[in-house]
Amino acid sequence: MEMHQIRYFLAVCDHGSFTRAAQFSYISQPSLTQSIKKLEDELGGELFTRDRSGCLLTSLGRLVEPNFRKIYKETVTTKADALRFTKLNNIPLRIGLMATIGAQRLSPIFAHYKHEFPNIEFELIIDCETLLLQQLESDLLDLVISAPLQLLGSPYQSTLLYTEKYVVAFNNKHRFNHLSKIDLKEIQSEPYLDRLNCELRDTLRAICQDQEVNLYAAYRSNSEDWIVSLVRAGMGVALMPEYSLPANADDVRCRYLSNPEISRQIYAIYHPKNQKNTEINNLLTVLIHR
Repeated sequence: MEMHQIRYFLAVCDHGSFTRAAQFSYISQPSLTQSIKKLEDELGGELFTRDRSGCLLTSLGRLVEPNFRKIYKETVTTKADALRFTKLNNIPLRIGLMATIGAQRLSPIFAHYKHEFPNIEFELIIDCETLLLQQLESDLLDLVISAPLQLLGSPYQSTLLYTEKYVVAFNNKHRFNHLSKIDLKEIQSEPYLDRLNCELRDTLRAICQDQEVNLYAAYRSNSEDWIVSLVRAGMGVALMPEYSLPANADDVRCRYLSNPEISRQIYAIYHPKNQKNTEINNLLTVLIHR
């Protein structure tokens, strides 16, 4: 089988008819139909059933579709990496960052690494941890930086990068500005800004129940930037990882949370046998020691 046959097969799957698939693929319908027929002959059975409304996958079609999608995705990724390498003479290193991890601590480290290894090209992919780990498993990412509640088992390696405390963030005119530390119970009298992507929400909820603290979420958002903007505007206070806050923000203040102290551990997760193992190890050395 050839790659264009797989591409045409997936086009029919995605568009529901040979006509639309041919239009999408910029070839004539007879050419697409002939390619699919050759693929069916090679696999030993029909891949689609046709009717007036379009076409549906047969049992054989449903069986081969996941593998064809994986093959096509890996081929596209390999071609993209090869093109970047040959055109730019760089080695692309694909790094996934959990959405709640701020740039304040890591950006200077990445800059130092780039200075030490100028031929390395970065791709920084920001997403939720679940999707990042799926991409790592599919070899679409080389490294994931996140705060896992439970470490991945074999064959993946998890390296601790740093521990990050939680702080109470508030507007610079807020009464908390006069305090050195802030207890959890003091927050319940304030409008609370709930970070929906926070991986410790269940932990925080359990702590609040133990201490009989009721945090009323006046506003909620799955965006760290929006939470910071609402803090800046004086809409309420938020519990955030300390490095999620922008550096040198004159209108945003923070204090460490006390009674209890809450922290999270940031890990680099990767496959030890990744083909870019040397680049990953060099990056880990910089991340750990700076």
